[in-house]
Formats: sequence, structure tokens, C-alpha cells
Amino acid sequence: MRIPEERVAILIGKGGSTKNRIEEMTGAKVRIDSKTGEIIVDFGEDSRDPILPLKVERLIKAIGRGFSPGRAIDLLSDDCALDIIDLRGFFGDNAKTIRRVKARIIGERGRARTYIERRTGANISVYGHTISIIGEYYSMIPAKDVILSLISGKSHGTAYKEMEKKIAEMKKAQFIEKKMEEKDKATAKGPAGASRGT
Repeated sequence: MRIPEERVAILIGKGGSTKNRIEEMTGAKVRIDSKTGEIIVDFGEDSRDPILPLKVERLIKAIGRGFSPGRAIDLLSDDCALDIIDLRGFFGDNAKTIRRVKARIIGERGRARTYIERRTGANISVYGHTISIIGEYYSMIPAKDVILSLISGKSHGTAYKEMEKKIAEMKKAQFIEKKMEEKDKATAKGPAGASRGT
């Protein structure tokens, strides 16, 4: 894969610290071409987690799209995902419009982005021509929705109201899912003290 050249130093880290940490946590070998931004990740034949290559790819992409390594490392968790919104898909190569939309999402002194992050629990990076989100499923949905609303031109007030509704929906869905999981566990255990048969 390839990341912007100016992000290569961040991926490597001081004295190779970030690269080494990724290798230690995943068992992968990460080779980085600092001149081109090209990265090759080798897991050998014994990857203990079949989806680990995908997790490492997301982690490296996240650093390439402006996230700090400390935030990107969360993507090694099964519960975290990365979503990248490419503004060129909405506005082509219109740099002026892309700059304006990015400014709306960041807000004055970063207030809009900070507010969205606090309310949803997701992390947001505005970098180049992309808006990227790291978070768990229930936090990413409202975060992405409000960002798409702002991209479409809705006012911050309207976008925030819609976000609050989506947050409430996600909390309700999460509560129901948790109750179903608890019910499934209780069913699997069976009645307390019940005989398992003869």
C-alpha cells in the first residue's frame, strides 16, 4: 500500500518506535520506502489472526490519513473500524470547495470536530481530500451521518439535531443487542442447578 510521503516519518516514529511497536504487537514485518511512501507488510505463513492483515492495513491507512499512531493503534481491536470519506467523490478536484467543506467540519478553532467527537465517541481526522473516522460501530454511524450532512450543506444546527437523534437510536439498538446477548448466555447455561440429563 502507499501513504502520503509527509506521513512516512509519523509511521516510522522517533527512532523507529511506531514501526517497531506495530511489528511487536502484530508479528508482522513492515518495510517502508520513505521516498515513495510505499509500504509492504509481511506476515510470513503463521498469522495467528486471519483478519490481522486487514487490521494492520487499516492502521497504516489511518496514520496515512492524518491520525496519530496512538489513535490508529485502536484499529487492532475487533471492535474498532476505519471509514474514509473522499471529498473528491462529491466535488471532484474542486480544491476551493473541498477546503470550504473541510473548514465546516473542523469548525472555528476545531470546535465542530471536537463537539462531534465528544458526542459520538468517534475520532475524526480531516486530512488532504479525506475525512476519516475511527470508532466502534455504534459511534461511527452518527459521526458519519453528521459529517455527510455537513458535506451536503446542511447547517450545523440541523446536522447536530439529526446527529442527536441517531445517537439515541444507536444507544437503543446497543441496549437491545446487549439484552439479547445476556438472554442467549442465560439460555446456553440453562436453569441454575438443572441436571444435564443421564
